[in-house]
Amino acid sequence: MAVRHRLVHRPPSDVWAVLADPSRYGEWVVGPSDSTPLDSSWPEVGSRLGYTVRLGPWSGEGTTTVRHVDPGRELELEAAFGALGTARIFLQLKPWGEETLVVCDEHPLRGLGGTLHNPVSDAALQLRHRGMLARLARTVEQDHHRSGHA
Repeated sequence: MAVRHRLVHRPPSDVWAVLADPSRYGEWVVGPSDSTPLDSSWPEVGSRLGYTVRLGPWSGEGTTTVRHVDPGRELELEAAFGALGTARIFLQLKPWGEETLVVCDEHPLRGLGGTLHNPVSDAALQLRHRGMLARLARTVEQDHHRSGHA
C-alpha cells in the first residue's frame, strides 16, 4: 500500500473544488494526458470520468469511478485501465489550521496490477504520488492567485 501526504496552502474547500471538477484531473493526476466527465453527477458515487494515457505514439483509454464520497472531506476512486486492472485511490482532506493536509492512499485491486503488487510497485506509486500531490497543490494554489486573492 502506498500512502503519501502533502500540505496544501489553501483551505479544504479550495482543494475540494479542484477534486470535484472532473475536467481538471489531467492537470494534477500523473499519468493521464486528459480527462472527460462521462456522467454529469461527478463526484457522486457511481459517477465516472474517462481518461487518456499517452506514451510516445501509444495511447490508451481508462475509466475512473467514484466508490465513496464525503463531500469536502473524502473521495475514494477506482481507476480501471484495461488488462492492467484497477486501483483504489483514496483522497482525504484534513483541515490543518488555514491549510489542508491531503492524504493519498492507493493500491492495486484487480488484474495484472493486483497480481504483481509488491514493494517495488509501491515505491513507484510513492514517486507518482509525490508528483501528483505537488501538482494538486500547485493547481489549487495557482487558482487562488489567479482569482486575485493575496
